[in-house]
Amino acid sequence: MIKARFDTEGLSIRLGMVFSRFGIAANVWTILALVPAVLGFIALYDKNLLLGLLLFIISGLIDAIDGAVARVTKSVSSLGAFLDGVIDRYVEMALYFGLMFYLWGLRLIVPSQVWIVLLVYGALMPTFIRAYADHRGVVTDPEKHKRMGGLIERFERLTLLYLGMALGLFSAQLLLSVVAATAVLSNYTALQRLSYVIREAA
Repeated sequence: MIKARFDTEGLSIRLGMVFSRFGIAANVWTILALVPAVLGFIALYDKNLLLGLLLFIISGLIDAIDGAVARVTKSVSSLGAFLDGVIDRYVEMALYFGLMFYLWGLRLIVPSQVWIVLLVYGALMPTFIRAYADHRGVVTDPEKHKRMGGLIERFERLTLLYLGMALGLFSAQLLLSVVAATAVLSNYTALQRLSYVIREAA
């Protein structure tokens, strides 16, 4: 685990060194991640799953670039972290609603639209719980924020969905199955964080 973390940090530094040469500020890279996400939504709306997948992966790569550039150029800031979190939510919403239009009408126990709604709540609530616990002064220690964790966070959630989209190239029902599983696991993660906050406040 430690070695993987160091490797990731090394990759981030290399990314930052390469992309900082473009002279584009980290916060601009953050906003640029929206462009392929919006195009990805349009692609999914037009039933082009492969193009949608590729565009959302590009959006994810740009999202990794902004933080790397900020670290290398020593421009890390609270505003940058705030913008990154806001843009992340917009990118995710574009993905989820794009998938809703792509999967419209399919059923897996319940209609696809229900699974997407559950996914949206499951994706938003873990972040909201952490932010609101801090806002209300219940859990304010950054180290405790990290320990909230949960079964699947944003990286794992998106990885699952991208895998599902790849499987969806062969069967839309397989994609819907992955969406349903991700929805359940995401809501379970929200419950884990809620339980953590309640224990800390007790």
